[in-house]
Amino acid sequence: MTERSDTEATEAGMNGGSGKKTYEGQSVTVTFEAGRCRHAAECVRGLPEVFDTARRPWIRPDGATAERLVEVVRRCPSGALRYRLADGGTGP
Repeated sequence: MTERSDTEATEAGMNGGSGKKTYEGQSVTVTFEAGRCRHAAECVRGLPEVFDTARRPWIRPDGATAERLVEVVRRCPSGALRYRLADGGTGP
């Protein structure tokens, strides 16, 4: 898995920064935009083995199946989380 920052100005995370980070897994890549996050914690409650704010990197896409990860990312109420499947599929 690779963690890559799309902005240099802000450290993204659950700390409220406005940056955007990409977390690459084998079958799915998750993008998190901290400035959009409203901390509803749907991700953390839905898939704690992937989304763990006490760990760095806090998103580990390979911690669950792509299908389950996509299901949880789609529940993000703010759209702060997005995904891209390795086969090219994308979503909010």
